[in-house]
Amino acid sequence: MTCRPDQDPDTGHQAGVTDAAFISLLEDSVEELYEQAPCGYVSTLMDGTVAKINTTLLDWLGLSRPQVVGRMRFADFLTVGGRLYHETHFAPMLHMKGEVSGIALDIKAAAHQRMPVLVTSKVKTSDDGEPLLIRTTVFDARERRAYETELLRGRRAAEEAHRQAEADRRRLQEALAVLQQSLLPAALPEVPGLEAASHYHTASPDLLGGDFYDLFALGDGRWAFFLGDVCGKGPQAAAITSLARYTLRAAALHDPDPVAVLSTLNTVLHERYASGEPRYCTAIFGVLDPADETTGVHWASGGHPSALIQHADGTADYLPTPGGMLIGVLPQVPFVTASAQLLPGDTLLLYTDGLIEARTGPRREVYGEDALRDFMTDRPATGPRSLIRALTELLTDFGEGLDDDTALLALGVPAPQPPSGET
Repeated sequence: MTCRPDQDPDTGHQAGVTDAAFISLLEDSVEELYEQAPCGYVSTLMDGTVAKINTTLLDWLGLSRPQVVGRMRFADFLTVGGRLYHETHFAPMLHMKGEVSGIALDIKAAAHQRMPVLVTSKVKTSDDGEPLLIRTTVFDARERRAYETELLRGRRAAEEAHRQAEADRRRLQEALAVLQQSLLPAALPEVPGLEAASHYHTASPDLLGGDFYDLFALGDGRWAFFLGDVCGKGPQAAAITSLARYTLRAAALHDPDPVAVLSTLNTVLHERYASGEPRYCTAIFGVLDPADETTGVHWASGGHPSALIQHADGTADYLPTPGGMLIGVLPQVPFVTASAQLLPGDTLLLYTDGLIEARTGPRREVYGEDALRDFMTDRPATGPRSLIRALTELLTDFGEGLDDDTALLALGVPAPQPPSGET
């Protein structure tokens, strides 16, 4: 290897760089390294009296060596809280273990300032194990404390934002619940000779649902009912739900014919939303005509799932209304009608598609109309209230498989009660 004149013949490094580094080491004495170290050093007797202290720590304290050595104890450097911790925890641990590392304390720095530091102490012992003195290293922790303070401030701000968001979410849920309740009857009325029951399942407490139902008197001994499902969710769906509910009630009092009532709703929805994004719904509207022991039912459907009747003998059948159009899509649409006679023990069930479109089982299969009919067939015909309770439990069993709002309305003629003493 051929070296240039300014290179070391053994290493090839530049001689000037090596000499400068070596000379800088020679200029630092042990005493200078101690006094001018980037951290504080202090040696104390076992009672804490200062025996030796470096210039770095004296500068932090704003004290002179004669003021400190032999006159002050290490605990005198600390704030009130730090001194209390030193006496109750730090010193006892040090005497017991012989070493304590990385303890965060505050010292009384120059100009009456508090200075955060990290303290490590170790007991020096004689050859026979007797404690002689305590050596302590003090590190400047001001930047670390500022960083921790900033982190704490950020954490508190995040926690406060989270609490505020939770509070806002609870208020929103309460407001939505109140608004949702305003879109449904508070309770179904008592209908002479009939039993009625309902249930509403909200898939998400954060969204307004679009399902609706009602049961009300027409004033001539007959009763009107309806159940429907608005496309979409949220405030826009709620607006359509409110409009549909009050339109159906008003139209029924004017002309209770089911086709006429649904036609009126279709006209209102189409005219209201024809110039913008189309809004529509499905619905069943019907009229109950109670007699002595039976009740005649006549209804019309606009694109809604078929009603299901559970007979007193335990059988169950759909009452199809095929071909009915969605309400609000076109200016003129056909509506399909159906009629039935409810005998004692019979129950008519109306529902929205959330029930039959729920996902079940490990393969997430659609529940479907056949399963609903089997469910009705497999349980005794004990009236609308009992049926709604059973269906409510079914909805709960669906769990996350039920991802849509579901409304249920059951209407039936009570079965005759057996004479007293008979079972």
